Amino acid sequence: MSGVLEARAVRRRYGRTLAVDGASLALEPGRITGLLGPSGCGKSTLLRCLAGLEPVDGGEVRAGERVLSAPGVHVPPESRDVGLVFQDYALFPHLTVVENVAFGLSGRPKAERRERALAQLERVRLAHRAEAWPSALSGGEQQRVALARALARDPAAILLDEPFSGLDGPLRTEVREATLSALRAAGKAALIVTHDAEDAMLTSDSLALMEAGAILQAGSPRDCFLEPTSLAAARLLGEINTLPIEGGSTAFGAATARDGVLMVRPEGLVIGGEGVPAVVEEVRFAGASAVVALQVRGIRASARVPLASAPRVGDTVRVAIDPQFARPFPTAHAGESRDPS
Repeated sequence: MSGVLEARAVRRRYGRTLAVDGASLALEPGRITGLLGPSGCGKSTLLRCLAGLEPVDGGEVRAGERVLSAPGVHVPPESRDVGLVFQDYALFPHLTVVENVAFGLSGRPKAERRERALAQLERVRLAHRAEAWPSALSGGEQQRVALARALARDPAAILLDEPFSGLDGPLRTEVREATLSALRAAGKAALIVTHDAEDAMLTSDSLALMEAGAILQAGSPRDCFLEPTSLAAARLLGEINTLPIEGGSTAFGAATARDGVLMVRPEGLVIGGEGVPAVVEEVRFAGASAVVALQVRGIRASARVPLASAPRVGDTVRVAIDPQFARPFPTAHAGESRDPS
């Protein structure tokens, strides 16, 4: 495989269900692409189409000028030069850690296979567990072994399906950082499929937002967060407020459009200083920050503020809109709920 691994207008149907609906996605060498969407949106199916585990019913999958999938064309997974890390890791229980990593290196001398496998285990910080059985590993260690196995064949692209979904708290952070370090060192094109917005933004150079089988938006994590192309795309990256616009303003301040709705992220409602008066209806503790429910003339919205500056329930505070976290949308979206809760 040379160059980019790319899906072009891919469709995949199961009976009457269109799981992937004209999705296009390009993986670039040396860059990590995040594919974010809710459960059941088709993101894992798209990954399987890229990997060759599923045929396509329309469109095509390409590696440079080579067509890997199209209606009537299907190059098998083992001929695609793609490494896979499955959600359940799929380690062989009867092989040791180093044997698992070396499994895909058949045809090479035994000593070379072991040396290469140990080098990959060192990359994911697990060389000291080389002779352990998979059953003796934690979930985070199993995930890193699966990544080492995928990298051992030196593929052109690495595809990871929900690699952090079974991990919580500090372990999730530790494994995420180890995975990123290994992928950066390998310099391969990588795709990380996830339903977690934080994981997607922290791990990705490029981000694709998916819903109902279609890619809603693609771009840098910053652009997708600050410049969403639709309310649906905005919601995939976190809570939003939708404020009705009338005559160029909302209950919470001015808008950059005459009508429609103004999407404002909770971080974009600034409490204190200049602004319109709002009543504090609820304050929820969220660690270092607080989520504050505000009401102005019957319109409710949520603000996220530092815990130390959180107001009290019943207070009247001044609220202004930070335009960096706000974007207007046309009247066609105005039927959406005004209550972010």
